Amino acid sequence: QVQLVESGGGLVQAGGSLRLSCAASGRAFSRYNMGWFRQAPGKEREFVAAVSWSGGSAYYADSVKGRFTISRDNAKNTVYLQMNSLKPEDTAVYYCALNRNGVSIQGFGSWGQGTQVTVSS
Repeated sequence: QVQLVESGGGLVQAGGSLRLSCAASGRAFSRYNMGWFRQAPGKEREFVAAVSWSGGSAYYADSVKGRFTISRDNAKNTVYLQMNSLKPEDTAVYYCALNRNGVSIQGFGSWGQGTQVTVSS
């Protein structure tokens, strides 16, 4: 059973940057496609970004394209989300998840506990 632990959230002013990390337990990390999702108060969880098992392909929601970058280090069992030019509407709890087959949103699971990101205006 893979466990995911997110970190790196915090309070930042609009226009600032944060880097989130998601550390995975277990030996099979490099086989999984990984993703970041977020959930703002009163809203449904939404897709943010995903990266293929090799790191060779990345996918982004339109709302973060050009500002966020997802990457992974399979030697460290860790996936990252670099967030630049943050906006107040990026405020949410950010979760990472894995997908054993492809990058379809419905296929993601094994959610971490989340890390809070708050962007002040």
